[in-house]
Amino acid sequence: MKMYKVFLRIILLSALLPAGAYTARAQDQILDGIGETGMIARYVFNGDTRDWSRNNLHGTPGTGVQFVNDSRFGKVLSLSGEGNAFVTLPGETLTDLESISISGWIYLRSNRAGQRFFDFGTSAGRHFSAAPSGTKSGEGYQALLTTGEENLTGAVSPAIELNKWVHLAIVVDIPSQSMITYVDNKPAGETTAIPRELAAVFGHSANRLYIGKSLLAGDPDLNALIHDFRIYRVPLTRREVAGIYYNATRGSQGSTVNVGKPEENLPQFSPAESQLYNAYLTAVSDIEVETEAGNLPRLPSHVPGTYRNGVEGPPVRVIWPAPTDNSDVLEAGRYTLTGRVAGTNFHPKALVTVKNTGSATTPDAQLETFDLSRVSLETDAHHHDTKFIENRDKFINTLSKTNPDAFLYMFRHAFGQPQPEGARPLGVWDSQDTKLRGHATGHYLTAIAQAYAGTGYDKALQAGFAQKMEYMVNTLYDLAQLSGKPKTAGGEYVADPVAVPVGPGKTAYDSDLSQEGIRNDYWNWGKGFISAYPPDQFIMLEHGARYGGQKTQVWAPYYTLHKILAGLMDVYDVSGNKKALDVASGMSDWVYARLNQVPRDTLIKMWNTYIAGEFGGMNEAMARLYHITGQEKYLKTAQLFDNIKMFFGDAQHSHGLAKNVDTFRGLHANQHIPQVVGSIEMYRVAHDPEYYKVADNFWYKAVNDYMYSIGGVAGARNPANAECFPIQPASLYENGFSAGGQNETCATYNMLKLTQNLFLFDQRAELMDYYERGLYNHILASVAEHTPANTYHVPLRPGSVKQFGNPNMTGFTCCNGTAIESNTKLQSAIYFKSRDNRSLYVNLYIPSTLHWTERGITVEQTTSFPKEDQTRLTIRGNGEFDVHVRVPSWATKGFFVKINGKAQKLKAVPGSYLKISRKWKNGDVLELRMPFGFHLDPVMDQPNIASLFYGPVLLAAQEPEARKDWRKVTLDAKDPGKSIQGDPQKLEFTVDGVVLKPFYETYGRHSVYLDVTLK
Repeated sequence: MKMYKVFLRIILLSALLPAGAYTARAQDQILDGIGETGMIARYVFNGDTRDWSRNNLHGTPGTGVQFVNDSRFGKVLSLSGEGNAFVTLPGETLTDLESISISGWIYLRSNRAGQRFFDFGTSAGRHFSAAPSGTKSGEGYQALLTTGEENLTGAVSPAIELNKWVHLAIVVDIPSQSMITYVDNKPAGETTAIPRELAAVFGHSANRLYIGKSLLAGDPDLNALIHDFRIYRVPLTRREVAGIYYNATRGSQGSTVNVGKPEENLPQFSPAESQLYNAYLTAVSDIEVETEAGNLPRLPSHVPGTYRNGVEGPPVRVIWPAPTDNSDVLEAGRYTLTGRVAGTNFHPKALVTVKNTGSATTPDAQLETFDLSRVSLETDAHHHDTKFIENRDKFINTLSKTNPDAFLYMFRHAFGQPQPEGARPLGVWDSQDTKLRGHATGHYLTAIAQAYAGTGYDKALQAGFAQKMEYMVNTLYDLAQLSGKPKTAGGEYVADPVAVPVGPGKTAYDSDLSQEGIRNDYWNWGKGFISAYPPDQFIMLEHGARYGGQKTQVWAPYYTLHKILAGLMDVYDVSGNKKALDVASGMSDWVYARLNQVPRDTLIKMWNTYIAGEFGGMNEAMARLYHITGQEKYLKTAQLFDNIKMFFGDAQHSHGLAKNVDTFRGLHANQHIPQVVGSIEMYRVAHDPEYYKVADNFWYKAVNDYMYSIGGVAGARNPANAECFPIQPASLYENGFSAGGQNETCATYNMLKLTQNLFLFDQRAELMDYYERGLYNHILASVAEHTPANTYHVPLRPGSVKQFGNPNMTGFTCCNGTAIESNTKLQSAIYFKSRDNRSLYVNLYIPSTLHWTERGITVEQTTSFPKEDQTRLTIRGNGEFDVHVRVPSWATKGFFVKINGKAQKLKAVPGSYLKISRKWKNGDVLELRMPFGFHLDPVMDQPNIASLFYGPVLLAAQEPEARKDWRKVTLDAKDPGKSIQGDPQKLEFTVDGVVLKPFYETYGRHSVYLDVTLK
């Protein structure tokens, strides 16, 4: 058995830190310039052992734990070294970790050997700990990673000084194979003798996690004060450790999102070195574009190029200037923009003509979707379950076993109602103290509605989902009926949503959801109110509350509400349950009453408040409710959710996305994508062209300037937040590839939703090309191999590994919520129809059956795509109509059509739709073949870092271990396929000795991006 022990040297500061009272404050997880997703837990210890992060991993204090007042940090944790004085953390705190960092302040009061600042592990032989005064086997401060029982000697350094506050940080960086400790911001030592994976230390099961206690029998407990103990899932950089240290000494915490510079922790390349196909460039074309006055031109991301040595390179990626306003195009005229091609001296020009042509027309909706009940997923051509069926069944079968009372628990708790026998609450972001509780209930309503619609193949399953829908709606309806009505006959009550008072015995609105602090006076909440928490968070947002964990802070109340309203309307759509519509309407009336009296400037500020002002797609929900009911007040309510700053630039609508100005750079991606989804819904009901332009311009910019190869669109290192768009467009390598993970899965869910809705208005093949990319390479790839556990972030750095969560649907993050929606509607975009039922669009090549009831037509699609490059559409029924089939942009090796076995002479252009007009007869067979080829998808500002695709399928390198550098491969410049061996029908290949598999079938370590050299 092998044991990794490291005894790391301490470098003490020469002067004491300045004294002074400092009381720690609850902050959101944007602390000290570190992205929020990097933090696992934070224990400030200012009177309790609560986790101040959003993950609710609250500690359990031993009976001997005390809290004392400290002149520097206020109230702190005091451990006496005896009498059960330690803190236990939940075992699930350290699961599926890539790396780990610990930060905390300690005031050591004893130098007894064997004391542990913390000790995390499964046993005395497998654990991670810090012994500030040494162990029985050696003197000095020791940081240990143990994977066995053998005791080996390591380096020794002086113990932590007694009776003074010292900041300790311990960083375990698995990709770099290093462990570094910091003492008061100074590096104290480093070792590379660490395990290759943290699973060797923590395993995959529940751990014993102690603060102040050792896992080794006979070791003394810790005698010390502790303050602000943090656990991160990422390896903190020296700059980040310094930020934690200096912000604490100054008595402040950096809590804004746009902080810090990107860490230079990616391999660097010469900016003057031509990479990939750019090395063969001899010329790049200039272009001419036109635009309307006031609107920035839409510039193509790729332009034609000329290559030498017979190389047929792709169109050339050009990085154009990205103005922050539209001042250059306010008047008619001509001007020139100069772009750049990464790693070259080519600077193509765009000659822009600005015209005063009046308002350009925007399209009307041409297509409609098919109800989920009309399209069923089928086995492939060889009668095997597809990845779509596998993922669908994982979710459908688990959803069928869920107890609706778990999803209603916090609603009953908010209204002070008794829980049914056996009811248990959900966890994670739906636990009692979480200010986002109730969000999973909305996702659940949508998921069971979609599951009901899509399980016609199993009547027992379908009946079960029908019962769940009815039970959920009846309970929510009964609760909503309590709001704003007297508890007892003749009792006091407040029916007016605008007049909601503060809670009983309180002097201000607050977001306290604890058993002792929550208000349950539903009779004062205003008529129609429904939520899993009292109305305070909505009111506090109007008064300027920000995102965070204190009871004076909030967490996206309208985001949660959007999920609930959308779920209720989804149930109404599939079942006609009028109570569901009544509950949605009643709460929407409550919202309108309040927001209609909020000044516009306040609304602008609210909707641009980081996270707190995140409203999901409330504009979409209100526009949809207007579409259902025809009541104008809901259209007005939807308009109150206009994000004026992003959409229109200002209250005068002078620029913004409507004028093609990129106003979302550096912003939180999934806070804003649903707002844009709402804008296309607003266009559908209000017919205002500005709304369409907002959605269309956003989509084009997001896909061309912010998209990673899997279809995700955010993952910034700058700003320091994995959930944000990079600070500048077309700068993924410079500012993207967050260390804490990137490509939030629910952001791609929303991008696909936006894409589908845009396609109904404009049948550009690039929209469905993107949909295919995101569906196959992110949504399918986000689900665990054997359960419906799914990803939050999908990491794309070298040697990454996906982390899956929520296998039993008992604790939901945002992405766990959208996952149960995504995987109960996988058939939703395979086919569309024209509104006049004269045309059918075949968008995706997935084995399925379509029932086009309006025409009495059934279409059976038989295929093993993407393991085969062909599909067959069999028509059942008779009629004359057009079939539009997508010719994918990657289908550069041809697109071949047969009808009833006879080849058709049709011109098919990659990246378009091919129209086939015919009087179809029962039994007609339409066969399509699109030979696959290998192609690269490079990072726009560092082209040698590229993903390899085979047709639509992203191939990931299967890595044996974590790595810091990009996997290097060499491909033939004229034909990359010559360098690649493998079996196309298994979609398994090798290049330079590395195995490549579809990303959606990758469950271990992987590299999605490769460092590619062409020869």
